[in-house]
Amino acid sequence: MAKLTKNTLFKPAAPRAETLGDKTTRAVRLILDEEMEKREAKTDRLRKARLEREAFSKPEAPKVKPKAKAAPKAPQS
Repeated sequence: MAKLTKNTLFKPAAPRAETLGDKTTRAVRLILDEEMEKREAKTDRLRKARLEREAFSKPEAPKVKPKAKAAPKAPQS
């Protein structure tokens, strides 16, 4: 019987080759992740600016338009 060693008992696993689809998926995910980070940063920046603007401006009372008076009815003859 042959002597059992780590190399003879277990076959080394060949590294799985990356397919074209895997490469494309990886590239797309990188691009989407970068876009998402940029979008979130912009949203945070705009939210912060809006909150600062609202904090320093006085609240405006809602404008109420005066109701128009109804025209007097013409006398019926």
